[in-house]
Amino acid sequence: MAVRLSTPEGMFQPVPYHHVSVATGTRHVHVAGQIARNEKAEHLSPGDLAGQLAHALRNTARGLAGAGASFSDVVRLRFFVTDWQPEKYTEFMAGIESVVEELGIPQPLPPLSAIGVDHLFEPDVLVEVEAEAILD
Repeated sequence: MAVRLSTPEGMFQPVPYHHVSVATGTRHVHVAGQIARNEKAEHLSPGDLAGQLAHALRNTARGLAGAGASFSDVVRLRFFVTDWQPEKYTEFMAGIESVVEELGIPQPLPPLSAIGVDHLFEPDVLVEVEAEAILD
């Protein structure tokens, strides 16, 4: 396996992700800005953070698969969430948990950052996902 996830002793817990990933390989895969849109650019799950996150992760999986990768090859995830408040954590995690099995997302998750932003490129977009993976 090209990616090894870990949480070294002494790093804070509990969090639903590993703090560290170590990867070896020559092919880097970067999946940019996935949102809750289908192949026809139709809006999915308007106003629903958990629903939008699930759809964005499905699109991320499609992007990874297009490069011959999967979530098991991911070394880092980035989530951009509009108007972030700690109260959104439960809905945010529900969106991830709803597709973990379907998409084969490792548990704990790869290292990730959840970044609060004022807005994304369209007003109805609540969350955007980026992934970095290593192959070979």
